[in-house]
Amino acid sequence: MIELSPVFDTTTRVPLYIQLYEYLKTEIINKNIAKGSKLPSIRALSKHLGISKNTVEGAYQQLLAEGYIESKPRVGFIVKELEEPLVPSLSETQQHSPVPPAEQSMRYDFRYGHIDTTHFPMKAWRKCMNEALEMEPEKILWYGERKGDFDLRREIKNYLYQARGILCSPEQIIIGSGIQQLTSLICQLFDSKTCAIAMENPSYDGIRSVFLNHHFQVLPISLEEDGLNIEELETSNANVVYVTPSHQLPLGMVLPIGKRQKLLKWAAKNSAWIIEDDYDSEFRYESKPIPALKALDMQNRVIYLGTFSKVLTPSIRVSYMVLPNCLLERFSQIFYNYNQPVSTIIQKTLYLFMKYGYFERHIRKMRHTYAKKQQTLITAIREYFGDNATVIGEKAGLHLLMNLKNYNNVDELVIKAEKAGIKVYSAAKYWFGKSGTPPSYVLLGFGGMNEKDIIDGVRLLKKVWLSNK
Repeated sequence: MIELSPVFDTTTRVPLYIQLYEYLKTEIINKNIAKGSKLPSIRALSKHLGISKNTVEGAYQQLLAEGYIESKPRVGFIVKELEEPLVPSLSETQQHSPVPPAEQSMRYDFRYGHIDTTHFPMKAWRKCMNEALEMEPEKILWYGERKGDFDLRREIKNYLYQARGILCSPEQIIIGSGIQQLTSLICQLFDSKTCAIAMENPSYDGIRSVFLNHHFQVLPISLEEDGLNIEELETSNANVVYVTPSHQLPLGMVLPIGKRQKLLKWAAKNSAWIIEDDYDSEFRYESKPIPALKALDMQNRVIYLGTFSKVLTPSIRVSYMVLPNCLLERFSQIFYNYNQPVSTIIQKTLYLFMKYGYFERHIRKMRHTYAKKQQTLITAIREYFGDNATVIGEKAGLHLLMNLKNYNNVDELVIKAEKAGIKVYSAAKYWFGKSGTPPSYVLLGFGGMNEKDIIDGVRLLKKVWLSNK
């Protein structure tokens, strides 16, 4: 057996499986455990260290998810070769910074998450803000209600029923300053020692970081053509699952009703929880927005997350969640001493913006605007790339995935584009580790670009990427 002698700290709240995972990861990075080495079996290491098999399995699963080891049938767990340093030097960090010095000169930026600022209803927003500022000081100059402004929560309740089919009360709605902040609160409702959280693979890396920072075991669940592999979820030891059923991030598929029902049945049977991130459901182009998973939740097992970042603007930092009634008391007990993080003035402004119908009109306008941009991008890709590329995830949202055929190095594509003044993005970060990551998936966001720049940018990408083909 490989000599493994981790020192566990029993005085800390960090779970043992995380401590073991960190120890093994460090040993692999430092090459104290060589590539190709076979790790001890779960049973053997459990007996050697005097810890439970679940603890060892949790550590191994995290190493598998992040690509440090692989599981070979009838062989066991094998340490994989690391193709590049996992802790880059300062010069490498600067060289590969997500925000390179040259970004200011980028002519075309296909960044996901950008919105069309030219269509923001500034006049209506300013009118609502001015009216909010005329309210009594007690309503706008204090922290406000811990769950958020009641008037705003009532408007959100009405909107969710009309647009997403969700029936809830204002008391179930919690206002927060972003999906990640709200997810952090959700994490504190559960025990990281007893809860394992399943996530779609690929999935939103920003939320994955939140779970890991709260020391939860995160289990990757593979995707099928129609979304989450329910059978794989059922055989996992997860008791919480994070999903994007209305528009899977980043692949774009919609979870069909059959799988939604199976997912809800799994949650009810196992007393498990579903976290539904409905991040951009307003922008569906081939049909009307479909009802949320929460709308089907008869057993109160779904925690629903929504945001105003995509449909309005991320700068106001307003998101919300709908908690099942059975979690409200626990929420109040844990966060009784927390203040509301969102400005009361912004909340009152948004309340008035929704009350007067500006919000609904803005959604209709932007759905039409983004649909035209998306079609412009798809048409340009087909015109300039033809059979050399395929488009993935075109039914909804503010981004597409583009798969350039016969290319196996997405980083090379990104670098070539950047040298030509075009910013595109690798989709690799959404996958757990490097195993199974499609090498040539490029993420193209179009929300913040005008149609002319979309066409010109794609035309230039063709010149840059296919000039030597």
